[in-house]
Amino acid sequence: MDPITNPYAPGAGQRPPELAGRDEQLTRFDVVLKRIVSGRPERSLVLTGLRGVGKTVLLNQLRSAAVRAKWGTGKLEARPELGLRRPLSSALHQAVRELGHTQEEEVEHVLGVIKSFAQRDAKPGTKLREVWNPGIDAPPIKGRADSGDIEIDLVELFTDVGGLAADLGRGVAIFIDEMQDLGPEDISAICAACHEMSQSGLPLIVVGAGLPHLPAVLSASKSYSERLFRYQRIDRLAREEADRALSAPAADELAEYEREALDALYIATGGYPYFIQAYGKAVWDQAPQSPIRAEDVRVASPEAESELAVGFFGSRYERATPGEREYLRAMADVAADIAAKGEESLDDIESVLTSEVASTLGKKPQSLSPARDALLKKGLIYSAERGRIAFTVPHFGRYLREQT
Repeated sequence: MDPITNPYAPGAGQRPPELAGRDEQLTRFDVVLKRIVSGRPERSLVLTGLRGVGKTVLLNQLRSAAVRAKWGTGKLEARPELGLRRPLSSALHQAVRELGHTQEEEVEHVLGVIKSFAQRDAKPGTKLREVWNPGIDAPPIKGRADSGDIEIDLVELFTDVGGLAADLGRGVAIFIDEMQDLGPEDISAICAACHEMSQSGLPLIVVGAGLPHLPAVLSASKSYSERLFRYQRIDRLAREEADRALSAPAADELAEYEREALDALYIATGGYPYFIQAYGKAVWDQAPQSPIRAEDVRVASPEAESELAVGFFGSRYERATPGEREYLRAMADVAADIAAKGEESLDDIESVLTSEVASTLGKKPQSLSPARDALLKKGLIYSAERGRIAFTVPHFGRYLREQT
């Protein structure tokens, strides 16, 4: 098939494979937007799932839906080493700009509050010319959102931005990717601010995306967090949806798959959108003609596996130290032992006991805490529940055993 018209290449087509099977989330979000603008109570939204299930793509589509509804929007990606003030200020600055400037005096006031919130990040004694400027022309509003207590400041900031949106008859949505990487104080502040928005009925919501343990992170910060957010688990695609993710882009190019080819691709990808795109691209490049056959999948699979090994698995594996890699391999071995006993298939094993990992390594669990904690911070594993851990990347255990 023509590689120039490859419908599975990143950015190709009007509906990338990652969005197949996400119609329910998009429809629900449209309802949320309408409810909030009409003054009805609605919770903020949190998407959770493993890496490779298309959370970021879905987050971007939800933002597009908010833009179409004439909302003000902003987006940021949380990073462990970066506080909340700067990226959130930039996101809110963009959201206010998208709302428009029909009430210039009130808009200037809110922009000044955002600037004040952002510049409170400067350390004492910082010279004025060295203070970070979020690109806002309005002067900072002293005494508003600049106390230095992130929780107090964020409540005040959200109140002012939400008030502006309410006056304009619109809403504001802030999208936060990798939300689990926010610091404890920032998470607590987000919860407190969302709680205030819910109590006051102001049209401002947070839409977060993160790893499966994000709800536990939020709950540990504020016991009432489960009342603030509507949680949606984003998982791999069911067989019908996975077939559609492959067949629909091919049909746009007047091509189709034989049933046996779709069978082989579902076995290879497990229904994970990132894998579907990688295999779809490789198979399209290798297949000589339509219909695409199972033999074409077999020939193209090494190329897809090589791309995943380098760009998806390998890039994460390289971040681990030798000691951490040993811990990861032990996790993979424990899962493989469970599968060998016929209790579950390898791909269905979601987590393993930390005690069994320690036993496999012949060490005490306490001695492995530094490696486990480092892997948690790097986002390579997560704690599914007390005493259990799991990979954040699907099929990572299989990759590790193949490397060994």
